[in-house]
Amino acid sequence: MSTTDAHTIDPDDLRRRLGALAGNLAYGWRHEMRTPFVLLDEPAFDRAGHSPRAMLAKIGDETLRKAGSSPQFQEALERAERALRAESGSGGGWWKAPEEEDGTDMLVAYFSTEFGVDESLPIYSGGLGVLAGDHLKASSELGLPLVGVGLLYKHGYFRQAIDDFGAQQERYPINNPADMPLSLMTDASGLPLLIEVELAGEPVRARVWRARVGRVRLYLLDSDVEGNSAWGRRVTDSLYGGDREQRIRQEILLGIGGVRALRALGLNPTVWHMNEGHAAFMQFERVRELRSTGISFDDAIARLRSSTVFTTHTPVPAGNEVFDPELVRRYLGGFVERAGVQFEQLEQYGHSESWGFGMTPFALRTAGFANGVSKLHGEVSREMWGQVIDSSDGQAASIGHVTNGVHARTFISQELSELLGRAGVKAGAHPDEQGWEKVREVDDAELWAVRRSRKERLLETGVRRYLRQPGARADNWKFDPDVLTIGFARRFATYKRAGLLFSDPERLARIIGDADRPVQILLAGKAHPADTGGKDLIQQVVHYSRDPRSQGRIAFLEDYEIVLARRLVQGVDVWLNTPRRPMEASGTSGMKASQNGGLNVSILDGWWAEGYTPDTGFKIGGDWVDSNDAVQDQADAEALFRVLEDEVIPTYYDRDADGLPRRWIAMMKETIATHGRQFDASRMVEEYTRNYYLPAHRGSLAKPIVASGVTEA
Repeated sequence: MSTTDAHTIDPDDLRRRLGALAGNLAYGWRHEMRTPFVLLDEPAFDRAGHSPRAMLAKIGDETLRKAGSSPQFQEALERAERALRAESGSGGGWWKAPEEEDGTDMLVAYFSTEFGVDESLPIYSGGLGVLAGDHLKASSELGLPLVGVGLLYKHGYFRQAIDDFGAQQERYPINNPADMPLSLMTDASGLPLLIEVELAGEPVRARVWRARVGRVRLYLLDSDVEGNSAWGRRVTDSLYGGDREQRIRQEILLGIGGVRALRALGLNPTVWHMNEGHAAFMQFERVRELRSTGISFDDAIARLRSSTVFTTHTPVPAGNEVFDPELVRRYLGGFVERAGVQFEQLEQYGHSESWGFGMTPFALRTAGFANGVSKLHGEVSREMWGQVIDSSDGQAASIGHVTNGVHARTFISQELSELLGRAGVKAGAHPDEQGWEKVREVDDAELWAVRRSRKERLLETGVRRYLRQPGARADNWKFDPDVLTIGFARRFATYKRAGLLFSDPERLARIIGDADRPVQILLAGKAHPADTGGKDLIQQVVHYSRDPRSQGRIAFLEDYEIVLARRLVQGVDVWLNTPRRPMEASGTSGMKASQNGGLNVSILDGWWAEGYTPDTGFKIGGDWVDSNDAVQDQADAEALFRVLEDEVIPTYYDRDADGLPRRWIAMMKETIATHGRQFDASRMVEEYTRNYYLPAHRGSLAKPIVASGVTEA
């Protein structure tokens, strides 16, 4: 330790040490690593979007000098540094490399168009990105050799505000790389490392940034580079924005550019994982590489298939990416022909029943391993893509399933984590060693006290978000930590049916206004800017929340992102989910609530079809699906109100002489004990490794493509 005396840390030394903490996204799940920044200046940390690096850039030496002389701060700093070493050091973890005959080590390249690792790196829109972030975190915990590949968006996804009329408004703040936990990669001469792709005949260059996620590295491509054309610089402008040309440009850069970035970094993946079809153009570049070694096109495709894993997340055909074949030809025709391949040879792999070049059919036909993200979703996907699989003469991957999991240490509250830890639960350990069942030994009163504390914290956050809206007044906020609190927060796509709860407004008013057993409801979520149906739903919900019938006990909280998501899953009593079955592929937000002791009330879709038992939550209706959506919606709305009135509310308010809802608390314990391990991200990644990564790794060992670029320091 470099100090000016035995009791004071020099400001320059302190800035350096804090900079090391700020450079690893493990601070997103290790509370100890955030604590020094909170102790320095908590309001400044909040203003910086919980980005330690952004906050550190604005902290003056006087603040650092004062902190450096504080024994409390010094102790917190040392704890944070021990946590960083534990999360980033080599060795440890579950993974043990198999002894292959040629000595080739496995390396997984995980491609995704979005990564929701932490709010300080805002390059995600929702569940797909947060799932990708959790995949990286669990890989770090397990010690799995994996790198992530994505794009660094100048504006990320939009930030949401609600206007005077209750309508969603979008704004796109600029992401400054200097404020994010990123390092610019350089080549052997110390200059920024640049890769180049051709887009419709025009060369576009991209920088490569690295984020550290514990032991795992995430590489992000950024086309806002001097020398690119105006539109070339805008390729990485925003997530899911722009027209079809912008989308294909992004996906080519992610796929082809991502492969080239790994090669330039001297990395030689043996397993290539496409998280959704957005990254499938990676296969074009890999075919080019293989053809350059002299092997035939058919052999190149066989080599691709032996080493590629594809995960589909979308249970409806319309939600899967399809491009006009002529657009694909314009952007990639010349590239393909120079690789010694006829464009029609690759185009046939993307043929879809709905006219166009389908990224999902292309991924299925060029991957040897494919999966849905829950058991039910696997069944739906096999039926949905049956013609692709059956018509490919065994040349398309059959679809299995790996049910999603969530990263417990990111989403479980610090208070609950400490309580569980005292009982012997070890979130973050190998799934077999976590001991979730020990929650059953926790004292009921202690668990209930944590629940109430987290609800108070949620309501503090909620009222701040609520008061952002035009015309909102504090005296209209009637939320109470002793009242049953329902949370509904997710992407406002129409199939998720946020309006189901509001389908009988008078009945809902009676439920929330019951004098003896009241209910309060918090809602949040974004609709894609082009989704008018989803935006209309938000406006309807906001209007009802402003209606006198809501009695100040219904609120829509704007700008749903990771911070608000954590508060909600940690604080609500009930997590409500009402998708139109079977259109929910997984639904990981419900898993996060469950690990915090929140009880799910849900349609039997996605993960809840596997997770539901009468001891862990409540189901809405059954697994029957009517072909008429209106009929099904009416039946599900009636089932929702009935389960709230007859089961959920009576159970919550059934108190003993000590004022404790013993049956409800028993269900809380059971949902933590059962779902903690079953829906843990480490379990998910271990399952991918055993059933997909290791077979793909061994399938790749015939003649791996070896990079010839620089080696990362």
